[in-house]
Amino acid sequence: MATNIKDIIQNVKEIYMTDSSLETLLDFERVIDELDVYAYQNWQKGELVEGPVVEKYFVTCTFMWPYKKMPDPAGGERLLNYGCEVKFKKSKLKYAVKVETQDDFEPGTAYPKMMRSDIWLITITMPKNLMSEIEQGSVELESSTLDMEDIEAAYEAGVDEDGARVGDADDTSLATQDEDAEEEFDEFE
Repeated sequence: MATNIKDIIQNVKEIYMTDSSLETLLDFERVIDELDVYAYQNWQKGELVEGPVVEKYFVTCTFMWPYKKMPDPAGGERLLNYGCEVKFKKSKLKYAVKVETQDDFEPGTAYPKMMRSDIWLITITMPKNLMSEIEQGSVELESSTLDMEDIEAAYEAGVDEDGARVGDADDTSLATQDEDAEEEFDEFE
C-alpha cells in the first residue's frame, strides 16, 4: 500500500478546519508525551498521516517515519502497557519529483513523475479514558499553580501553611483549647 502525499495534506487540512479534531490530536499527543515515549529514539520525528479517527471508546492515529529512521519499538511497548494498540508496517510514500526539465513530466501529460520512498507507518489506537485521565492530571496541575509573590508575602507576614499567623494570640488560645479537649477526653476514660 502506497501512501500518497496528497492524502496526507488533505488530512492535515481537515484537522485545521475542525477544532474538535485539533483538540483530540493535542490530547493524543499529550498522552504520548506524558508516557515519555519521545525519550525513545526517533519517536519525535514522526509525521501524522491519518487521523485522528474517533470511535466510541478509542482514537486512532497513523504516523510515518523515513525507513532508515524507524522509531525504537520499546516506545511502542510502553504504550502497550497502558492499553494502547500499536501496529508497525512497512510501506511506500508516493510524491512528485521536483520539476526542473521537460523529462520530469509523465510522457504526454502536464503531471510530474511520481517517486516512491520506503517508510514506516505506525498506527496507534488509544483508549479515550486514558486520554481523559492524562488530561485531568494536566488540568489539576495547571490549576494548582502558585504565585511566588503570594508565597513571599505570606512568608513575610508570618503565615504558616494552614493560613494561620505564626505567633498570634489565636494560636495560644487554640493550644489551650486542645489541652482542654485532652483533659475532657481523659475524664471519659
